[in-house]
Amino acid sequence: MHHQSHLRPAPGFNPTHHATIAPAKGFNPNADVETLHTAMKGMGCNKDKIIQVLCCRSNDQRQEIAKTYKVKYGKELSKELKSELSGDFEDLILALMETPVCFDAHQLHKAMAGLGTSENVLIEILVTRNNAQINELKQVYQEMYKQSLEKDIIGDTSGAFQRLLVSLCMGSRDESHHADSLKANQDAWKLNRAGEQKLGTDEDVFNKIFATQNYSQLRLVFDEYEKVTKHSIEKAIEGEFSGAIKDGLLGIIKCIRNRNGYFAELLYNSMKGMGTRDNDLIRLIVSRSEIDLRDIAQVYQQKYEKSLEDAIKGDCSGAYKDGLIALVKGNF
Repeated sequence: MHHQSHLRPAPGFNPTHHATIAPAKGFNPNADVETLHTAMKGMGCNKDKIIQVLCCRSNDQRQEIAKTYKVKYGKELSKELKSELSGDFEDLILALMETPVCFDAHQLHKAMAGLGTSENVLIEILVTRNNAQINELKQVYQEMYKQSLEKDIIGDTSGAFQRLLVSLCMGSRDESHHADSLKANQDAWKLNRAGEQKLGTDEDVFNKIFATQNYSQLRLVFDEYEKVTKHSIEKAIEGEFSGAIKDGLLGIIKCIRNRNGYFAELLYNSMKGMGTRDNDLIRLIVSRSEIDLRDIAQVYQQKYEKSLEDAIKGDCSGAYKDGLIALVKGNF
């Protein structure tokens, strides 16, 4: 399923952000198709060649390669790759072959299907995509799963967390930079009354303010909250909320205070402790590679005194590790 949308710069594309993957110069889809075809022929698959091509092209170029492959060999490239590869490396390569919006839809669906919901995936995607991306995502989700994203969220989550996600899913946050300090002060009082001043928390007041106001305005609200209460909004949320709604609200705050730091922390969490949460690691590296992965890697290094590359080397192995590193190092 190819959506034309991936031919424009990604919504929210920001020239001040630094990606690691750019459209490869001197791109020749026919040559790439030949390389891939040869890599998959014969005994054993040449994974290095697959990395050389697919981890060093932009998503638009990968879509072009897939089209050319189909014309030339009458087969779906993704299906061929799937039958040749396995494990985490297969997941990484197939993730790279999806358009960003289909990949998001797929990840959300997977987070809600099966046993238990991966709340962290719902938070990460719905909190960090802009209105245009969310609205396109809803359309694609409906086409892919014949069900609205909102309906699936409602069927799979409950309470205040459900209401927060449904609000975010509206894709109607104010995206201006207009900030009004008087209103911020009133909202800080509102939040204080709805939370710490009250027995039981009025979550909907938090939801409404957090899900609809623009980032510049929310920064002011957080500053005002600190003046009013003499402590941070984070501390209030830690004390008043628990579980997924707490994580959701804190996710929004982290995103506003330091977006690159938020992604660096998610990457760190995907690799800390025993075993790697590979689905999270793949999603983060793939989905940020053409947006701001270079910035995230810089913050990662400062925050954890270890390069993202070294963290991946310590945690992953084989072609899977090489593919991730190729995306982190980038192609320019």
